[in-house]
Formats: sequence, structure tokens, C-alpha cells
Amino acid sequence: MNVIIFGATGMVGQGVLQECLRDDAVKRVLVVGRGTVGRRHPKLREILRSDVADLAGAAAEGELSDLQACFFCLGVSSVGMKEAAYREVTHDLTLAVARAVSERSPGLVFGYVSGAGTDSTGQGRSMWARVKGQTENELLALPMDAYMFRPGYIQAGPGVVSKTALYRILYRVIGPAYPLLRRLFPNAVTSTAEIGRAMLAVAADGAGTRLLGPREINALATRPTGRRDHGGKQSAE
Repeated sequence: MNVIIFGATGMVGQGVLQECLRDDAVKRVLVVGRGTVGRRHPKLREILRSDVADLAGAAAEGELSDLQACFFCLGVSSVGMKEAAYREVTHDLTLAVARAVSERSPGLVFGYVSGAGTDSTGQGRSMWARVKGQTENELLALPMDAYMFRPGYIQAGPGVVSKTALYRILYRVIGPAYPLLRRLFPNAVTSTAEIGRAMLAVAADGAGTRLLGPREINALATRPTGRRDHGGKQSAE
């Protein structure tokens, strides 16, 4: 499986990248971002772009062909943002990337990190939920195999560090209690590693629903997976 990841320097993206590098079924990992992930691995290649939607160079080099999965983990907090600015990053950028990679790798599986509480109607009063919902709906309408990941509380795994100072403090405080939270609220919490494993499971074998909350993410993370050939068809392990 050949994979491309957007947002690999963020907290969720770091966890997804870790799982991709660990999985023997993943043969090549292409990371596109504004900054380097700061690590070396035989199957890892990075493309640095100030505008990550500008994939013309990558396409010319053949980097976007023969991909089986795209994991889009790039996102920003809506706190303090006007809707137009939030939409530009959350909706416009996401759709531009999805169209570019799906055109060059037909049959590709697209995993989009959304969020719990996303408004599927795209009409609600909550700005972030409405924009996320509209983004999900348009991704699902594209001619590709798209899945929406809607995690709730996400626990950062070993080696994964949030860029936000407040979140780093929060994880240091809550981290020791995570096993208890998991037992008390098994369908409301997940981890960066589980999101990564769930994305790989979906890329390999699909899922019964396109909208994946914490319950579905956690279940997928434990599921043995098959593999897809280069045409996107599933084959047994």
C-alpha cells in the first residue's frame, strides 16, 4: 500500500504517520506539509510546500500516481477565526487536495479527520460544525472511496506532541487517567495510534459506514486487515 499524508506534523497526523511507518503492508509514505516531520525512514518521503494544495511539482514527478490511500489530518481550531478564513483552510484546501490526489490515483481511499459533533446538514448554527459538515458532504460526493473520521477526545500516544501549549499541559494532566476514561467512556475516547490503525484498516478493507465515530474507530483499530492491490481491490492476507 502506498500512502500520502497531509498534516503529519499535527498531533493526529503524527500518530497516523507512526502507524503507517510501523505497518509492513505500507510500502511507501509520502508526506506533504509546510514543515518537516523531522524524522528519517526508508519508506518515508517528504514534499515541503508553503501552499500544500500546490501539488503540480509532485504530480510532474509522478509522486501522486499509484497511491492507495490519502490520510488528510490537516486542520485548525475555529477559535477566534472568522467563517471565511476557517472555510478557506477547512473546506477549500481539503477539497482541492482531494480532487488532485483522486484524479491522479483513481480508486484511492480518502480518510478525512473531522470531529465529533460535525453537522451533516451543513445548515446548523455552529460555524465550525456547519463548515465541517459541508466539507464532509462534498468529499462524499466526489468519485472516490471517502471516509469521515469523527473522533471525540483523543489521547496523544508515545512520541506524539501537540503543537498547542494548552493541549500539552492538558495531556500531561489527563494522560495518567486515560485508562480509567477508556473504561468509563469506551465509545467517547480514542487515541492517535487507534486513529492511525483505523485509517489503515479502512484503506485495506473498507468499513460498513462512511461516518466513523470513536466507537467505530476503536473497533477498526483492532480489526485484522486484508490488502488491496494497486487497482484498489481487496485481497486476503
